[in-house]
Amino acid sequence: MRGAMSFCRRMMCVSLLLGAGVSDAAAVTVQNLRIWRAPDHTRLVFDLSGPVSHQLFELSNPDRLVLDLDGATLRGKLPSMDDSGPYLRQIRSGVPKQGVLRIVLDLKQPVRPRTFVLTPNRIYGHRLVTDLYAPDAEGEVGPVDRTPPPPKRSSIIVVAIDAGHGGEDAGAVGRRGTQEKRITLSVATELQRLVDRDPAMRAVMIRKSDYYVSLRHRIALARRHQADVFISIHADAFPKRSVQGSSVYALSQRGASSEAARWLADKENTADLIGGVSLRDKDDLLAKVLWDLSMTKTVSDSLILAQDVLDELGKIGRLHRKRVEQAGFVVLKSPDIPSVLVETAFISNPSEERLLRSRKHRRRVANAIYQGVKRYFRRFPSRVARGAGDNEYVVKDGDSLSAIAAKYGTSVNRLKRVNNLNGDVIRQGQKLRIPVDEEG
Repeated sequence: MRGAMSFCRRMMCVSLLLGAGVSDAAAVTVQNLRIWRAPDHTRLVFDLSGPVSHQLFELSNPDRLVLDLDGATLRGKLPSMDDSGPYLRQIRSGVPKQGVLRIVLDLKQPVRPRTFVLTPNRIYGHRLVTDLYAPDAEGEVGPVDRTPPPPKRSSIIVVAIDAGHGGEDAGAVGRRGTQEKRITLSVATELQRLVDRDPAMRAVMIRKSDYYVSLRHRIALARRHQADVFISIHADAFPKRSVQGSSVYALSQRGASSEAARWLADKENTADLIGGVSLRDKDDLLAKVLWDLSMTKTVSDSLILAQDVLDELGKIGRLHRKRVEQAGFVVLKSPDIPSVLVETAFISNPSEERLLRSRKHRRRVANAIYQGVKRYFRRFPSRVARGAGDNEYVVKDGDSLSAIAAKYGTSVNRLKRVNNLNGDVIRQGQKLRIPVDEEG
């Protein structure tokens, strides 16, 4: 009898343990939280053990965002906010009622939130993503920047350098765990160094660190800085690991045609300059003709630039194709900036992954791209965008002539001469003419 009771107790314990295991397995676990900070927003990524339903609501006085995750539990602790950025003060968690995990984001200022879920990919499992934008942000491109860009000086070649992927988007991953986003940023940084050392050039980095920039915002940033060329850097992958070599892409004509309708339908885009001409006041037919003319020339210039870069890459390593390829990549769809996409190597190829992990090789790749850009502008110096004349600047509190001159790449004496100034004193609200072209 005693043995039978002991056996029953043991079976009850096993049943309770099994029951607890089933209950835990049914709950979704928040396994980790990663925070990515971009110039225009902060992204929080919650790693989950499975799909989850959630609700988001905002509270004020003080400003907070609340995420309620149904049937979820937290594993471990949320990260401390040592570097909280412009929006986040701290992150807390709680259980307002059984079966609900509450995540509270204490904010430094009001934000415009955006939240969505992501299904598993080759690197991450299920994820819940929350983006925090400034309240006046538009779409997914972050805050509206209404500051006019610095005037374009005709003597300086502006090179927009786009490191592919970033943040939550790691891109391709090599056999040794090498992430494409880190390789592209490293090559882009080396290219920036070379470009900025050249007195005839200036680099604009589309992505400066490990965060994601939407594809169309990459184009917008290049146009915002009045870039003369756009270079997007990537590291390809292919299921067959023996495939190797560098490639350079320009936009296909099919991709250009499909972009026309989208561009012309966008009121913000039609307000932009295409080849120096605004489309806002043109009828639909004329706007389409002007857009087609601009895009045709841009694709033609892109093919020449791509060939020059490809030829230079061929001097340092194997080419996957000996001719420029064309595709409908979104980042190549600027209608007035020659744009190319460089696949530096196949990160899926073990030997090329090993090369990409070498800083020496990344510098060689960056130098090849730089030499290709130089070669293009030596052959076609007229491809550099020209300034449209002097610009006007309104003096702000704390401004000085020397600071304004440095900002716009001119001299104090030239500023004084253009504006008929006898001394160095300027006043807030005063309008100054900014010379675009330096005297030769």
